[in-house]
Amino acid sequence: MEQQELLIALGSRIRMIRLAKDLTQSQLAGICEFEKSTMSKIEAGRVNVSYFTLHRLSVGLDVNICQLLTAE
Repeated sequence: MEQQELLIALGSRIRMIRLAKDLTQSQLAGICEFEKSTMSKIEAGRVNVSYFTLHRLSVGLDVNICQLLTAE
């Protein structure tokens, strides 16, 4: 898989988990202390996120960080 495909897959998993928890992008962005536009870029796979960002997302979504990285 190429880098862009990996980022898109990650963004899709984040979106799926967010929707399952009935959160909007704005709500999750607020919880994680991101701008809504940043949350949108992450879910669209347009930004390469850091480990720290993944940690903030996992805390905000109340999931293990591995769940963000593992396709189901």
